[in-house]
Amino acid sequence: MTTPFYVSPEQLMKDRADFVRKNIARGGSAAVLHYDGGILFVAENRSRVLHKVSEIYDRIGFAAAGKYNEFENLRQAGVRLADSRGYLYDRRDVTALGLANAYAQLLGNIFSESGAKPYEAELVIAEVGDRPEQDQIYRIPYDGSVVDSHGFVVIGGAAEAVSAVLTETYQETPGLGEALRIAVAALGRDGTETRELSPAQLEVAVLDRNRKQPRKFRRLLGAQLAALLQDAPGADAAALVENGESAGASAAEREEPGTDTAAPAAATAADGDEDSGLDTNALIDEALDEDSGRGEDNGDN
Repeated sequence: MTTPFYVSPEQLMKDRADFVRKNIARGGSAAVLHYDGGILFVAENRSRVLHKVSEIYDRIGFAAAGKYNEFENLRQAGVRLADSRGYLYDRRDVTALGLANAYAQLLGNIFSESGAKPYEAELVIAEVGDRPEQDQIYRIPYDGSVVDSHGFVVIGGAAEAVSAVLTETYQETPGLGEALRIAVAALGRDGTETRELSPAQLEVAVLDRNRKQPRKFRRLLGAQLAALLQDAPGADAAALVENGESAGASAAEREEPGTDTAAPAAATAADGDEDSGLDTNALIDEALDEDSGRGEDNGDN
């Protein structure tokens, strides 16, 4: 009689965690920082098609690192959950904390499920408030835990090395240009070498609390981004002026892109293009079930 093969739960969880961490670290890092006018997203990303930073809802943004097809499925599930909750109850019921909890449940179940491959993805959900003290930034690692972050948070790539640089250089509520330059300098120091990242290698967006529209998410592109990186006079104000380029980029965020087989493969070194098979409806159903007892009350507030 043969002896059954046995692996202790501790060793199994360690092996799964090591597998995910190694693969997430293969891609570029993404940093999310507070600045004096809202929340800044900066990611190392050479692709203009495969986004690491996106809009989820009116005041909520999303950043991810790891395997593209997996975190893109998570992003689309979050958009559907936010739209469903806002439509059924009230738009004020869509919060970063609620989305972070829904993502945590889903990622935690996948990570601990026996026989399933854990998701190679790490997320940041951020919400800008009417005042700086109301801003929220949550990091959701691959194991489904939720970390409430203040000031800044870094995911993917050499996250520890970039975080160490930001700890030394980041000051409380800097201006937009200063925060961007601090973040880019930190992303270029990954612990092995110092690199100078150009605008073409960056994906940058903000949640601008001073924007008059309900939707606060805006991408910084082209000349706006270059001026901020070069510390040009008046660049901060010019970057936040409404124009056709930024408005068009923001409106496109709510569209759910399909798989583009011709898209560049350089979004991150860890990006993939196969279908992950995630049942995104489970995320929506579980989250809405938790809210089922408060539907009409919230709608009357």
